[in-house]
Amino acid sequence: MDLKKRVSSYFSSKDVGDKTKQLVKEINKIDIIEVTSEIEAFLLEERLIKKYKPKYNIRLTDGKSYLGLKITVKDRYPKVLFTRRVDNDRAVYFGPYTSASSLKTVLKLVRKIFPYQSVLNHPDKLCLYHHLGLCPCPGVTRDPNYRKDINNLIDFLNGKTIKVIRSLEETRDNYSRDENFEAAGKIQSKIEAIALITSPVYKPFEYEVNPNLRSDIITSQLESLKKILFDNNVKVGDLNRVECYDISNTSGLNATGSMVVFTNGEKDTASYRRFKIKNDYHGKPNDFAMMQEVMERRIKRTQWPKPSLVIVDGGKGQVSSVKKIFDSLNYEVPLIGLAKKDEIIITSELKQVKLNKDSVALHFLMRIRDEAHRFAITYHRKLRSKIFLSDW
Repeated sequence: MDLKKRVSSYFSSKDVGDKTKQLVKEINKIDIIEVTSEIEAFLLEERLIKKYKPKYNIRLTDGKSYLGLKITVKDRYPKVLFTRRVDNDRAVYFGPYTSASSLKTVLKLVRKIFPYQSVLNHPDKLCLYHHLGLCPCPGVTRDPNYRKDINNLIDFLNGKTIKVIRSLEETRDNYSRDENFEAAGKIQSKIEAIALITSPVYKPFEYEVNPNLRSDIITSQLESLKKILFDNNVKVGDLNRVECYDISNTSGLNATGSMVVFTNGEKDTASYRRFKIKNDYHGKPNDFAMMQEVMERRIKRTQWPKPSLVIVDGGKGQVSSVKKIFDSLNYEVPLIGLAKKDEIIITSELKQVKLNKDSVALHFLMRIRDEAHRFAITYHRKLRSKIFLSDW
C-alpha cells in the first residue's frame, strides 16, 4: 500500500462523508510508526485504538460489534477463545479488532508456533487438533511447557516479538547444553517461524491469493544477500548452491565437521556431508585447524558441484583460516563468515558487515548457519554415544 497516497486521499477526494470531512478539519499533525510486517501493523492498530479511544472509531471502542480474544490465564490450562465482550473474570483480553478474518488469519499462523486449547470444556482425550499439532491437550498430556507457550503467545500479541525470540533462544540453548537436541530443534523451528511471519516480505492477509509466497520470500532473501555482498566487495553470482560449515567437539575430542547445502534457498539434505576429524590435535579444541582440515577435504571432492558461496560459522579467525586453504589450493569461491554473538558478516577481506535484525538476508544466513550447527552436533553426539557404548 502507498501510505502517502492513501492519506492524501482524505484531503483531495470530494466524495467523502460528513464524518470524514470533520475528521480532516481536526487534524493537527500526522505521525507514523514503522513496523516490519503486516501482522505487527494489525496488532499495533488494536493497541493504539484501546489506548487513545478515538471518537471516530466508536464502534471499535465499545467492543460490542467486533471480535476480540480472551485468554483464561487464571485457569490451570488457559484457553484462547473468541469473544465479543469483556467480563470481570481476571482473564487477559485483546481487541476488539477491525477485521475478524484478519484476526483469524493471524491466529491460524501463530497457533502453529504456540499450540493452544481453544474450547472452554476440553474432553479428557486427545482431540483432532492435537493430531494436527494445534492443541497440546494439556489436561490430557500434562504438557509442562504449555504455560510458557501461553505466556509467549500473550507477549507476541502485545507486540513483544523480540522478548519472545530471546526467551525461546534461551530455552533452545539450555536444551542444547543438556544435549536434548530434539527439543532444541523444535524451539529453533519456532524461532524461524516467528522470524518468517514478522518479516517485511511476508503478507499473511494475501497468502491464499499468492500460492508462490514461500518462493517469493526465498527469492527476496537471496537477492538481498547478493546485493549486500556486492556492496561489500564480495563478488557473487546466482546463489544457486550455498554451502555452510560448522565444527562440533568436546574439549577437542570426537570432533566433527558438517557441510549443509541450500540449493536455490532451500535445504538440499541429499547433499549434506559429515566429516570426522582425522588429524590429531592432542585433545585440544583447535577450531581453526579443524575447519581447515574439513575445507581441504571438501575442495578435493572435485566430483561435488562447486558452490556459489561458502559460509563458515565463526568470525575473523575461522574466515582467515579457510582463506589460507583457498589461496593455497587456488580455490576461487566467495567466502564469508557469520559471527554468532552479534550476527555480523565477516568477508574474506575481514571486513565486518552489520545487518539489521529484521534483514531478510540475515534471516537466510541464520537459517543455514543454524542448520549446519544442528547437523554437526547430531553427528558429534552419535560418535560420543559409540565411544561410550564401546567402553562397557
